[in-house]
Formats: sequence, structure tokens, C-alpha cells
Amino acid sequence: MDAKRRAIEPETTQAPEKYKIIIVEKGPYLIFGQPTLKQEFIVANGQFNLLKYIPGKDFPLTKEPTALCRCGGSNCKPYCDGNHEKITWESELTADLTPIQEESELYKGSKINMTDNENYCAFARFCDVGGRVWNLVEKGNDENSVATAIEECNLCPGDRLRAWDKETGKPIEVHLEPSLGLIEDEPLSVSGPLWVKGGIPMDSDSGIQFELRNKMTLCRCGQSSNMPYCDGSHVSIKFRDELPERNKE
Repeated sequence: MDAKRRAIEPETTQAPEKYKIIIVEKGPYLIFGQPTLKQEFIVANGQFNLLKYIPGKDFPLTKEPTALCRCGGSNCKPYCDGNHEKITWESELTADLTPIQEESELYKGSKINMTDNENYCAFARFCDVGGRVWNLVEKGNDENSVATAIEECNLCPGDRLRAWDKETGKPIEVHLEPSLGLIEDEPLSVSGPLWVKGGIPMDSDSGIQFELRNKMTLCRCGQSSNMPYCDGSHVSIKFRDELPERNKE
């Protein structure tokens, strides 16, 4: 992977200067600016249709920077404890630096368009609700179908899916404030990626500049084939971070 000038996804607003992420190429994520960090639980109803995220416990970032586990082997998750030096994991930053939209497939609908880049799928599965988002975009003509498709694109944490206004050509996306989330997949009983929101810039410690995006998901299990991004491997390896479960009272 060669370092390039930072790409910026359309309509992305960069976070204030204090926020940034530095990836130690054989180590953790170094978080600067002390953004909020909390669990984000994916929950489901009785029919296994995914509904929404429910916030869980907050984890303070008191050090500047704070090191967060990237290898999946820390004994004090979500923080790094140095175990990345003792275990086998996929530390190499293998992700292509091509901007996400340049390699996305376009789905045209009568009301909206949608782009899809499967390489950034975090397997959150909101896209399967209400008839699958691809069908809703291409075949849906009523307001409910269009609204559901837009909502599902906005709930996609890794930015695989993006809805676009056909008239203006601009994305239909909720602007997110700078923050971090620890995705916990309750229906599958696995722990998911680190959810980075709000245009926080990310570089490697060797100078690689990753695309600036409104949202992205970073691997926490140490097994992604698209490092540093999540590719859903946490599901196949049944990764658990052993953090507190959601309070259901």
C-alpha cells in the first residue's frame, strides 16, 4: 500500500483538528482528542428483523492518546494491553486506498439511487429489513419504501451503502458528530468493529492517509482481510470482547 494524498468522500465534513486516529502498523489504534466511546448494541425484534442501535456503557478515553485494541487479544478490551506482540493476528494494512465510491456498484431507482461497495460490509444486516434495500431502491415507488431504503443506508455502519438524491446528485446521509462506538451484535452473540463517526481523519504511523469519511468501521478482532477496515470476520470467528452486556431493564 502506497501513501497518497488523503481522499475525501463527497459531502464529508472533517472533524475538529483535535480528533485523529493513528494506526500503529503492528499495534493498536491511537485515539487523539478524547471523543466519546460507548457500546452500540444491534437489537432485533421477535421476527429477527433488525431494528436499531441501543447505546450501552461508556468507556473513557482519559489518556492522550488512548490506545485501543486492534488485534483482538487484549485482556483489558477495548484498551490495548500489549498482547499484539505475543499473538498471531492479521496486522498488515491491506486495504486499497482507492476512494470507496470509485469502486462502488450503482443501483438506480425511480426515486433515489444507491451505491454499494461490498468490501466495506461490516455484516450489520440492517439492509435486509423490509424487503432488502436493493429491492427497495430499484422497485420501490412509494414513500415508505424510499424512506426505509434511506434509513437502512444511514444505519449501515461501514458506509458500504449510500443513498443519493437523483436530482442533486448529493448523498442523502445524516451528518454524524465525532464519536466512537463499540458495535455489539446481540442477535448473533458476537462483538463487532470499532465504529468511527463524524469525519475523524485516520493515518498509519508510517504516513498512509486513509480516506476521510462520515462513518467507517475498523477491525477489532484482528482477522480482517481488509485491514484496517472490518470485513465481517468477527462473525465467522465468533469474536467476543467480554464487555458488559446490555441492561435490558
